[in-house]
Amino acid sequence: MRGGSCQEQGGRSLRRSSSIPSNLKDATSPVFSGPPPIVRRLKSASESRRLAVEKFRSEDSRPDDSWIIVDKEEAEPGSKARDDRDNLRVKKSKPMNSLEESHGTPSSSKGHVSRVADGVSNWNATQFVRLFIYASLSLLLILSYFALIVYTLVLRAERQNVKESLVKLQAQIETCTTRMSTLETNLDQKPARRLALFVTVFFLAMPFLILRVMDDIHSKLTRNITDEEVPPSKRLAYLVDLIFSNAIAKPIALLLATMLLIAFGGNALYSVTDDTFEDALWRTWSYVADSGNHADSVGLGSRIVSVCISLGGLLIFALMLGLISDAISEKVDSLRKGKSDVIESNHTLILGWSDKLNSLLNQLAIANQSLGGGVIVILSERDKEEMEADIGKMEFDFLGTYVICRSGSPLIMADLKKVSVSKARAIIVLAEPGNADQSDARALRVVLSLTAVKEGLKGHVVVELSDIDNEPLVKLVGGDLVETVVAHDVIGRLMIQCARQPGLAQIWEDILGFDNAEFYLKRWPQLVGMTFEDVLVSFPDAIPCGVKVAANAGKIALNPDDDYIICEDDEILVIAEDDDSYFPSSLPKVKKAALPKIVIPRKYPEKMLFCGWRRDIDDMIVVLEASLAQGSELWMFSGVPEHEREKKLIDGGLDPKRLENVHLVHREGNPVIRRHLESLPLETFDSILILADEELEDSVIHADSRSLATLLLIRDIQSKRLPYRDLRAVQVRQAGSLQTSWIREMQQASNQSIIISEILDSRTKHLVSVSKITDCVLSNELVSMALAMVAEDKQINRVLEELFAEEGNEIYIRSGELYLYDQEVLSFFELMMRARKRQEILIGYQAACADRPSINPAKKHAARKWSTSDVFIVLAYNE
Repeated sequence: MRGGSCQEQGGRSLRRSSSIPSNLKDATSPVFSGPPPIVRRLKSASESRRLAVEKFRSEDSRPDDSWIIVDKEEAEPGSKARDDRDNLRVKKSKPMNSLEESHGTPSSSKGHVSRVADGVSNWNATQFVRLFIYASLSLLLILSYFALIVYTLVLRAERQNVKESLVKLQAQIETCTTRMSTLETNLDQKPARRLALFVTVFFLAMPFLILRVMDDIHSKLTRNITDEEVPPSKRLAYLVDLIFSNAIAKPIALLLATMLLIAFGGNALYSVTDDTFEDALWRTWSYVADSGNHADSVGLGSRIVSVCISLGGLLIFALMLGLISDAISEKVDSLRKGKSDVIESNHTLILGWSDKLNSLLNQLAIANQSLGGGVIVILSERDKEEMEADIGKMEFDFLGTYVICRSGSPLIMADLKKVSVSKARAIIVLAEPGNADQSDARALRVVLSLTAVKEGLKGHVVVELSDIDNEPLVKLVGGDLVETVVAHDVIGRLMIQCARQPGLAQIWEDILGFDNAEFYLKRWPQLVGMTFEDVLVSFPDAIPCGVKVAANAGKIALNPDDDYIICEDDEILVIAEDDDSYFPSSLPKVKKAALPKIVIPRKYPEKMLFCGWRRDIDDMIVVLEASLAQGSELWMFSGVPEHEREKKLIDGGLDPKRLENVHLVHREGNPVIRRHLESLPLETFDSILILADEELEDSVIHADSRSLATLLLIRDIQSKRLPYRDLRAVQVRQAGSLQTSWIREMQQASNQSIIISEILDSRTKHLVSVSKITDCVLSNELVSMALAMVAEDKQINRVLEELFAEEGNEIYIRSGELYLYDQEVLSFFELMMRARKRQEILIGYQAACADRPSINPAKKHAARKWSTSDVFIVLAYNE
C-alpha cells in the first residue's frame, strides 16, 4: 500500500535527511505520563529508529521486484536537492518486510539507515538542552517576582511601624504640653483654689456655729425668766417639720440638697485637685450618682473629699428611694382601699352595704343583660378588699355587668364625687341594719348630700326606708328626685296577702323579678282613640294593666274602665317579658260569653297566729282589721312581755280597744321551745305567720334559723294532733324512701292550715322549698327586686305603692269556677273578656297539675281545655 502510494507521487520531492522519516514517525505513538510531552515524543522517535536500523541490518538482500525510493541528498550528505525527478533513483529490490509494509517506506542500505539514526539522536539532544534553558529562565523569573512581592510587604510593615511611633511621640508631646500648661495654670490659680476651700469650709460650718451662738445668747437672756422659752434650734426644727409635712416639700428639699452637695463638693474638689472648676463639678456629680467612681482618686486631699461626696450621694440616694417607695406604697394603698376616682357615666350607683345587696346585684345584672351589660358602682364605708371578696362569693352570673367597689362615706361630698355621682343614671340608698330610726336618719342625711351636689344629678334617687313614718320627711327633702321603698311596710302587707291567698308569694317573685315578666310603660301612637277594652286584646305578647294618664298629671290608673279612650300622650302599662319583646297587633275577634252563675260565699271569721314580733306589727294589724270578717281572732305569740306590747302598739299609732273585726289574744313564750308551742291550739289556726323577730334583724342567719326551727316544730305538733294520724301513718309506710315520714306528715298537715314564714336569706328558701311544707316570703329578696325595678324606671313605684296599699287594686288568686265551666274550651283572650265582666284584668293562671304559675302566657289566641280546678291570677280593685 505504501509502495503504491510512493509510485503515484513520482514528481514529489522527498524530505531532508535531517528530518524524521514518515514511516518511523507513524509507527510510534505512545502516551507518557511522566516526562514532558516533547521529551516523550523525542524518546519515542529515537527508539523507533533504533528498532528500524536493527531491522534493516538483519536483511542481506532485497527482491528484484521491490522498489526503494532513495533520497539523493541522503546518499550524498551536504549536497542540495535538485529537481524531484533528478534526485530520485528507482531501484528494483525484494518485497518489503512486514515492518516496511506497515509503515509504507522503501528500504535502503545499512549505511544509509545508520546515518539517519545518528541525525535523529543529534536533534533530540539539542532540543532537550534548549528546553531546559527555557524552563530554568522561567523559574528564575518567577522566583524573582515572588521575592519582590515579599520585599514590598516588608517595606509596608516597616512604614506602618514608623507611622505608629510618630503618632505616639506626637501624643506624648501633646501630653507634656498640656501638663506644662496645666502646671502653669495651677500656679496661677493656686490662690483661687485656696479661696474655694476656705469658702466651702466656711459655709459648711457656719449654720452650726450660728445655731450654737443663738442658743447661748438665748440661754443667757432667759436665765432669770421663769417662763419656759423655746430655743431657736427647736423653733427651726419645728419649722422644718411643718415644711416637710407638705407632700411636695420632700422632693423639692431632696433636689435642693443634691444641688448644694454638688456645689460644695465641686468647690472642695477644685481646691484639692488640678481639675478645672467645670471638671470638678462633673466629677462631683459622678460621685453622687455612683459612689464607686471615687476609687481612681489620686492624692490624700482628693480621696478625702471624694469619700465625703460619695457618702453624701449615698444619703441622697437613700432619701430618694424612700420618697419613691412611699409614693408607690401610697398609690398601691389607694388602689387597694378604693380611693381612686371612678370615671364612668350612665352607671348605677349603690350607696351603702346590706344583706339585700346580693339579690339587688343579681336583679340589676339581669336587667342590664338586654343592653349587653352595664356598670354598677358601690360606695360603702367597708374596706374595698372585703367588698370584692363578698361579691366574689355570690352564686350567680353577672351577665356582662361590671361591679366597681370604692371605700368612702356617702355623707362626704368628696367621696360622692369620686364615684361620679352626678353622671349616674340611678342612685340606690340602702338602709343600714339595726335601729330603724337611726337608719332612716342616715338615709335622710345622704339625700341632703345628694341634693347639694353642684353639678346636679342626672338620674333619680331610690331610698330604702325602714319605717313608713319617716317617708314624708325624706320626700320633702328630696322632692320629685327621690323615690322611697319602705321595706318593712311592703313585706308586712305582702305577708298578710300571702297568708290569705297561698301561692301569692311566688307570683310576686315572678312579677317583681327581671327573670320573667315585669311592668313596662310605653307610648303607642297607633292605639290612640281605642278603648281600653280593645287595648287588652291588642298585645299578643303582653298584658295591659293600666294607663298613665297624661291629662291627670301623669298619674297611673290601674285597671281603668273598659270605655276609657286612649289619648295622644297616654302611656300603656303592661306586663311583658322585656321592653322590646311586645308590640300591638291588629285587633283580633274575641267571642264574648256570660260568666257562670255561682253563689259567692260570705266571709267567715278567721283565726290567725303571729309568731314573733316585728317593728311594724301595728300596721299589719290595721291591714287585717280592714280585710278580715268580724269576730276574727289574732293570736300574738312572742317573747315580748304582754305589758310592753300594748305600749308599743299605742306608740305605733294603734289603739287595740278600737279594733272591731279583730280580737287580739296575747301569749308569751319562746317560739323555738317545743313546750311553749304545745300550749297553743296550733291545729285550730287557719293561717300562721312566722315573723323575723326584731331582736335578730341584724343577723340574717340567726333570724332564718329561728324561723326555720319554729316552722318545723309547729308542723310536727300539728301532724301529731290530726285526728286521722293512724290512717296517715299507714300511707307513709307505703311511700318510697325519697322523703321521710315526718316530712310527709307535715305536708299533709299543711293542707289543714297555712303557714307563711319570713325568710331573709335566699339560701334558706331552698331548704324550705324542698320539703314543700310551707309558703315563704323572701323579704330581703322582694325588697331588692322592688329597688331594682324602681331604679330602672321610677314610674313603676306608683304601681307598687298602689298594689301594696291598704286600698286600691291588688293581685288576687281566683278559682276557675268563677270564669268557666269544667272542661270548657276557651282561649286566654276569651277568658280576659270574661274577667272584664267582673272588672278584673286576667294576667295569668296556674293549672291544677302545674307547680308554678304562668304570668303573661304565650299564644293567647289559641283555644285550650280548662278545668274548674285551675286558678287564675287577676288584678282587681277589691276581694
